[in-house]
Amino acid sequence: MPKPRSFPALTLFVMATAGRNLTRTAYVAVLTGVVMMVLLTVDPAYEAAHHWVDAVLWACLSFFTFEWVVRLRHAFHARRIRTYALSGRGLLDAVSAIAIPLALILGFDPKTAWLLGIFWMFKVVPGIPGLRQLRRVLVLESGPLLSVLVLFLMVLFLASVVMYFLERDAQPMAFGSVPAALWWAVATLTTTGYGDVVPITPLGRLIAALVMICGLGVFGLWTGILATGFAAETRRDNFLRTWESVSKVPFFAALGPAAIADVTHMLRTMDLPARTMIIRKGQAGDCMYFIAAGEVEVDLPGKKVTLGEGAFFGEMALLGNNTRSANITTTRVSRLLVLDLVDFRLLMARHPDLGETIDAEAKRRALENK
Repeated sequence: MPKPRSFPALTLFVMATAGRNLTRTAYVAVLTGVVMMVLLTVDPAYEAAHHWVDAVLWACLSFFTFEWVVRLRHAFHARRIRTYALSGRGLLDAVSAIAIPLALILGFDPKTAWLLGIFWMFKVVPGIPGLRQLRRVLVLESGPLLSVLVLFLMVLFLASVVMYFLERDAQPMAFGSVPAALWWAVATLTTTGYGDVVPITPLGRLIAALVMICGLGVFGLWTGILATGFAAETRRDNFLRTWESVSKVPFFAALGPAAIADVTHMLRTMDLPARTMIIRKGQAGDCMYFIAAGEVEVDLPGKKVTLGEGAFFGEMALLGNNTRSANITTTRVSRLLVLDLVDFRLLMARHPDLGETIDAEAKRRALENK
């Protein structure tokens, strides 16, 4: 008989399936638990399959509880239990495991207690790169964002006071106090315009028009700040990835950091699966390629040549006749660095030694291919 899986083995299994980046198993647990929580609120569906819904919910809760216990144990052995327990991940794991049982113990209705399963959704956040990028953007752009928020609140309060002054006599129920006017100001400044409270005096309508325009401006500022921050963060990430790839290519090994940074700005990365045609014979060439990782196969007349990590190809079309002379295909998953024709000429002008190396390699290959 096979031996039962030991606790350390289960620990490794759970850590593998519920690590920092959620695996498919954990994603399925989150998705299934949230769906069951929603079905719990639909009386006909819950009455028809309440046994299944309850069983699945308890199974999801058991998974997240066990996950939390395993992480606590791992943190204890690593002597980081306090750090983990007070971290955002640790607090979320604790709430995901404890909140529902605690609510049931305190006597809450089960349908109300299981609504706390909404916290399970936040467990997917660490596995979404875009959300981590958003967090960095919010931190880096916190100053401008808070400045616009202060401007928004100032306009909101000012609009409420002015509308209270203009409309309180005409509409005492809707604008009888500044807090009552705040509802109108929020709906108008956010350009939602529910229409349940509207000014009726001519001057009040004029102020309302100005508030709507201010709302568009404020949200336009927020959008611009976030868009600029995302663009800068994306450029930074792309630069770091390209830098890492460039630094691994032996062809650029002799360059200093400043020159590598110059080259990195010119190159763009391309990740390709195996058996992908990169260059087709007879096509016009407008770029060359450096192999940062992987392998390609060059189909020459009568023979096939394999180029591995650190090699480059496609340069012959840039140095002379711009027609591709061979078919080139990836043999396995590869990462290529692409240098376009304009940037190629600029790079050769800035770094003549690289130009000489590429030219010498092109002549050598031309002699071999004759």
